[in-house]
Amino acid sequence: MFHAYPADTWLEAPKQSLPSSLSADEFKALFRGHPGGVAVITADAGEGPVALTVSSVVSVSAEPPLLIFSVSALSSASAVLSRAETVVVHLLDAHDVDLAKFGAMPGADRFDQTHRWSNLATGEAVYDDVRAWVRCAVIDRMEVGTSTIIAVHALESRVMRDVQAGEPGDALVYHNRSWHRLGEHSKLEG
Repeated sequence: MFHAYPADTWLEAPKQSLPSSLSADEFKALFRGHPGGVAVITADAGEGPVALTVSSVVSVSAEPPLLIFSVSALSSASAVLSRAETVVVHLLDAHDVDLAKFGAMPGADRFDQTHRWSNLATGEAVYDDVRAWVRCAVIDRMEVGTSTIIAVHALESRVMRDVQAGEPGDALVYHNRSWHRLGEHSKLEG
């Protein structure tokens, strides 16, 4: 069941002028050394599905099950994501790196059958054979700088390749402008 959350649940930034800040290049350099998990988001606002690769998916709450992600206003998918009522968040592992690269490729037709996909019974586009996906209802959007933060409520999910507690699995991360596989070789003890 979909639950609407009041808009005032977001902490609103004070309406004031900001002090001088890092340049865009300085900010990008800062985060190049901070790896992020990789996901592909699909959505459809009625004109056909769109997809994009993101490294900004964050679990916010288990009860209720909420997550957020951000989308740049420069993304070709941003207009659809600003209107879509539902999305599918595909949580990828190293076996899905080709899909991650495809979703990040400017101008690519992400539904040209290069990667198998289908529609859920509820209509959303879902890529087949990914590690896991979660269908979500959009509950809020917040414009922040040149991006939009989208908050979603998890409705249903499917895990095709599970990761056991304490095991590294084959996680896919994006770090310093390249793709990396986390595995037993990268596990630190302690």
